[in-house]
Amino acid sequence: MLIHALVERYSTPQKASRPFDRKRNGFVMSEGAGAVILEELEHARSRRVPVLGEILGYGASADAYRITDTHPTGLGATLAMRGALEDASLTPEQIDYINAHGTSTTQNDVTETRAIKEVFGQRAKDIPVSSNKSMLGHTIAAAGAIELILTLVGLKRSILLPTVNYESPDPKCDLDYVPNEARVKEHRIAISNSFGFGGQNACLCVGKVEE
Repeated sequence: MLIHALVERYSTPQKASRPFDRKRNGFVMSEGAGAVILEELEHARSRRVPVLGEILGYGASADAYRITDTHPTGLGATLAMRGALEDASLTPEQIDYINAHGTSTTQNDVTETRAIKEVFGQRAKDIPVSSNKSMLGHTIAAAGAIELILTLVGLKRSILLPTVNYESPDPKCDLDYVPNEARVKEHRIAISNSFGFGGQNACLCVGKVEE
């Protein structure tokens, strides 16, 4: 067991990862890799290569709360998201979608929900939030890159990927988690959250680029 974070209750990985669901019991370890090439927009256009999206802003924090936990109030996550918005010169009202860290652990999903509410206020419940880990499991160090790619592809194709296995709503996690089915929706600006053990937090703000 990895610091009591791995799922124990479910016998199949397909049903075990259930971020924000009341019956979540931990994350499913998985493996994968992703890489993103960063390039100046005009240079990419001069080469006539497809552009997935634009990095608008970046925020990072280290709350150093505990090696095995994030801060229970979501302090570090809040700082990272606010930092990304500030770096991008954007307001909370301009964000159309949040790709959540969403690990399916009891604590993470509650604290991330709290942090989103703190940053976005009353509008938090109007912003679609979903976790790719519900379908892919937790690839640990690779998760941020993979989820950024999926966020960018979703922007380009106007698709919000779902949070699958969402069956039992948790009153402490009460946002729009795009339950179980993908949603066709035009969205132009999104943030992608990555929060790690020991309070290491990063958030990217990305935007759609017209060809």
